[in-house]
Amino acid sequence: MVLGKVRALAIYFDCLNENNLPVFSGGELVSGRVVVEVTGDVRVKSLDITAKGVAKVRWTESRNAGANTAYSQNYTEEVEYLHHYDTLIGEERDEDCPEEGLTVLHAGLHEFAFSFNLPQMALATSFEGKHGSVRYWVKAELHRPWLLPVKVKKEFIVFEHIDINTPLLLAPQAGTKEKTLCCWFCASGPISLSAKIERKGYTPGESIQIFAEVENCSSRVVVPKAALYQTQTFFAKGKGKQIQQLVSNLRGDPLPQGKSQSWEGKLLKIPPVSPSILDCPIIRVEYALMVYVDVPGGLNLSLSLPLVIGTIPLHASTTRTSSISSNCSTLSWLGLTERPEAPPSYSDLAISESHRRDCLQGCDRSDGEGEDQGSLLTYITEFRYLPPPLYSEVDPYPDPVEVCGATDVRRPDTCPSR
Repeated sequence: MVLGKVRALAIYFDCLNENNLPVFSGGELVSGRVVVEVTGDVRVKSLDITAKGVAKVRWTESRNAGANTAYSQNYTEEVEYLHHYDTLIGEERDEDCPEEGLTVLHAGLHEFAFSFNLPQMALATSFEGKHGSVRYWVKAELHRPWLLPVKVKKEFIVFEHIDINTPLLLAPQAGTKEKTLCCWFCASGPISLSAKIERKGYTPGESIQIFAEVENCSSRVVVPKAALYQTQTFFAKGKGKQIQQLVSNLRGDPLPQGKSQSWEGKLLKIPPVSPSILDCPIIRVEYALMVYVDVPGGLNLSLSLPLVIGTIPLHASTTRTSSISSNCSTLSWLGLTERPEAPPSYSDLAISESHRRDCLQGCDRSDGEGEDQGSLLTYITEFRYLPPPLYSEVDPYPDPVEVCGATDVRRPDTCPSR
């Protein structure tokens, strides 16, 4: 009997997103197939799969123990989120009886389905950083007697969803700072910076509307700028390691002495980035919008506004409400005068005075005769858009005058202007 060879061993996932990537969330079902291609009869002891999800950090620091002594210290930490094991072919291996329980695979393709559920817990989002990572994968091992196992490993992506449609992430973020430049004993005027964004939560691909006011009373030419930063923090053995990376930025116009500059919704687009990771004990990914004034020859005046990058975008109804409230609050906060829309001219309403009087008389008749209230609603709808009556010095509806003997009893004059 001539034994065949294993030509290919591959893993395929059943559920793929629009980019043909296997993406899942906590509690969801992960399913797929292990495909084995053999050229002839192959005796297989077992085909096993292992699914794992691990967050891991590692970095090295050099330390001096004396004048001529140096050593390196490693910092490592690991958190396991997923561990699943299953046997697709054969029984558990017995090293004492390698010929027992063998399965023969004939020439061709063979598929073996697998499935498992992700834990119902807060899983860390898949992430690749400089000193750590969060990875999820499925590994298949094909064991044959007296031969080395054939292995294949394929990763899948896990997103811990962050919904930005929550009151905390819809709240506006704002701040104000001021700085005075000094050169020895001479102090110039202050530089003031005020900035605001409409909310704290965003998703990749959105644009951040920045409202800012910069006033330069110093003797230098300054430049207002804004930048989006990602901060990666890794923890191991009670110590932390932090890295800050620039994600996106923009620049304003140079601001001479005694001038001010306003940003009325300047846009900063968020590129495709990893969502915020806030629940992992050893890896944390945070974002912040830095609005600052670049001061040549001095320290910058900076204002940091924290952000959360989520996975569930803003709902349409929330977008309208947030935009209206943010626009009103931003105008008042920046001290800008809001120009309300002028009311329509009465001459534009093509309603005659006779038509207006007919409507009023119709209302009076329906009230007195006890007619159906449906007709009254029609008059109310029309009356809402009617012009006011024409001005006249004569009261068209005078109060009745009662005569008691020789004394006239009239309505008291309560007008404060008389």
